[in-house]
Amino acid sequence: MDILRALKREEAKLEKTAKNAMKHLAALKATMKFFGGTTSGTKLAGGKKRRKMSAAGRLAISKATKARWARIRELKNTATKTPKTTKRKISAAVRAKMAKAQKARWAESRAVKAKTAKAA
Repeated sequence: MDILRALKREEAKLEKTAKNAMKHLAALKATMKFFGGTTSGTKLAGGKKRRKMSAAGRLAISKATKARWARIRELKNTATKTPKTTKRKISAAVRAKMAKAQKARWAESRAVKAKTAKAA
């Protein structure tokens, strides 16, 4: 009787697996239908045929897209070519004054360090 019980358990497992597979299959078909794809044995949404675009239509769309991107690139290029605000320049006299002040600060800092080194 243990064999019969084991076989029934195995049958229940397989039925559960089959149910899960059918659920996954149904979800996959629904997803494909949502995104406009077809599944085997089904028609397109609403039973309509897909419309085909003519070569002339595709060419017109392609030309319009290329023209649009060309305008965008041109706008980017002209925006980068515009002169930016010029930096202010410091005169030589002011630079010399600033350098002299900085050297004085460094000298003071070195003096403080030397003083603390001698005290220690």
